Amino acid sequence: MSQKLDPATWREFAASRRTTRDFLPTPVPDELIDILLQDAMTAPSWSNTRPYMVAVAKGEVRDRISKEFLARWHAADKALAGGLWGKIKLFFTRYGLPQSDYKIERNYPKDLKPRSARVGAELYGHIGIKRDDREARSAQWARNYEFFGAPVSLFIFTHSGLGVHSVSDAGLFMQNLMLSAHAHGLGACAQGASGIWAPPVRAEFNVPKQYKLLCGIAIGYPSDAHVNSFQADRLDISKIKLEAK
Repeated sequence: MSQKLDPATWREFAASRRTTRDFLPTPVPDELIDILLQDAMTAPSWSNTRPYMVAVAKGEVRDRISKEFLARWHAADKALAGGLWGKIKLFFTRYGLPQSDYKIERNYPKDLKPRSARVGAELYGHIGIKRDDREARSAQWARNYEFFGAPVSLFIFTHSGLGVHSVSDAGLFMQNLMLSAHAHGLGACAQGASGIWAPPVRAEFNVPKQYKLLCGIAIGYPSDAHVNSFQADRLDISKIKLEAK
């Protein structure tokens, strides 16, 4: 039986969800994580196959993954800053190069790149990082691999056998999960950066070989840090509605 919710209340709630990029160290109870997962499972799915799995990293497991992510990031960042010799060294050592289950898109399509560039410029401007300040930009990016201080990181895996349908289902699942987190006073940050290196995550969990690491979601209680007041621009619906021929 469907239940009605005041549309204005729903719209206000959905619009108030924002990405959290700084978390308190306050632990999130296991029972609450399970509730988020249960709520996420109410999303529709391709023939109800639910072609995704979730690894919940917290405590020492979370810390080990973070440590390895950071080591790989710093190795890659140092190499890229070292000119030609640094890049050659990176190529031969391989440590720090992406080891993702999905192809990492290095360049956005021309029609989408302006949107990405805009939100990046606005975010870094919001937190006072100048475009030419490479050290500060690098340090901020490294925060991805600390999960922005979140005590819990969820890693989303999708079944390779259903291809794009697995990824579509995972997106529906993730949106429900993040809205549930928001309803419980938690913050969340979907992290594509967590999908760059799959081996450190696989080393900690029994992941079936047919499942591929898609991304991560940092979960925790938001801090009062200035970065959490950032609000990304949301496109007008006219930008996504197709016109009839």
